Parts: sequence; structure tokens; C-alpha cells
Amino acid sequence: MQAVVDGLWAALGDSGVSWVGFYLDRPKEPDDRRLVLGPHRDSPACSPIGLHGVCGMSLVQRRDVIIHDVSTLGDEYIACDPRDRSEICVPLIGDSGAVWAVLDLDSREVGAFGEDDAAGLRRVLAAAGLA
Repeated sequence: MQAVVDGLWAALGDSGVSWVGFYLDRPKEPDDRRLVLGPHRDSPACSPIGLHGVCGMSLVQRRDVIIHDVSTLGDEYIACDPRDRSEICVPLIGDSGAVWAVLDLDSREVGAFGEDDAAGLRRVLAAAGLA
């Protein structure tokens, strides 16, 4: 996981991506503490976080979640860095079919992520044996 984070950071850090990391699911914890910070770059992040944020949406809905402008989320947005403006989360689904983590990327630019980015991230995760 750290190698994926480091590789993504090296490739995307100069392109406006402000943070890359994983949140790991702890299904036995209360919903407001379900996701705990895993390997990440390049600044501190909130941990644990609940299921109401973008990462939680990705986990619960078992799908990629792309938010073009995080200001539209209101209270549903977990703002670890108030300068971030867009976010993408990709769930990691294990052999059992359960989501065990999400890959999360933030950007300080509105509309930084799209479907092509989600597809590329899924390819990276598959190549790394994580999804």
C-alpha cells in the first residue's frame, strides 16, 4: 500500500493532487469511527473518520465516488484540509466481496478528477494486487 501511495504521489503530486492515502475499514467499530488512516502522503489527515464522508460513501456504496466540488457536500464533507476542493475515492474489494479499504485522493482544484482517473486508479490497485 505504501508503494502505491508513493508511486501515485510521485506521478501526481505536481499536478494539483494535495493528498493520497488509504483508509482501512474496521467493521466492528461504531460507524463514526469505522475508517482509520493507513499509508498516505503528504500531509496529516483525520483519523478515525466516520461513514458520512466521501470515503464512507465509497465504502458503503461499494463504488467509486468522485466529488467535483466538495463545498456542495455541506456537513457530509470531512475537511482534513480546508484548502481541498475536489476528491475521489475508490473502494478496495477483497475476494470475499467485502470492501476492506478505500483509496482517497484530494485536490485543491475544483473538478480535478473524472471517470478516467477512477479507471486508472483501479488499474493501479489491480496491478499492485490490492483489488
